[in-house]
Amino acid sequence: MTGSTPYISFPGNAKEALEYYRDVFGGTLDLMTYGDNPMEGMPFTPPPEAVAHAQLDGGLLTLAGGDDIGESPQSLDGTAYSLLVMPGTVEEAKALIEKITASGGSVEMPFEPSPWGSHYGQVKDRFGVLFQVDVSPA
Repeated sequence: MTGSTPYISFPGNAKEALEYYRDVFGGTLDLMTYGDNPMEGMPFTPPPEAVAHAQLDGGLLTLAGGDDIGESPQSLDGTAYSLLVMPGTVEEAKALIEKITASGGSVEMPFEPSPWGSHYGQVKDRFGVLFQVDVSPA
């Protein structure tokens, strides 16, 4: 199968973040730690509890990720990237935004009718990941 999926290197909290995304967006999460599958010949010894690879499929979001186990993991907070989520209805979008803000996220741009005919807004989750939420007109 070919295609593309966003991949996020989390600063040591991949398990928490990806389980949260499963709860918010739905889908199935497959997660493997370095302790689940020790890898021979690596140039470093990763912590066994660190996430080597995880993938969330189904639901409203497909996302892969793992823990950044380098010397100084980068913060995810910023606007250089975002994930576009397109719920089917305005009500679903509002419920999604509510889930994210109720668990420590913040509205970055109010969700309201846009000049291009849809409803649009932005919300940042508690991990610093920015989501653009867009509902196309019926």
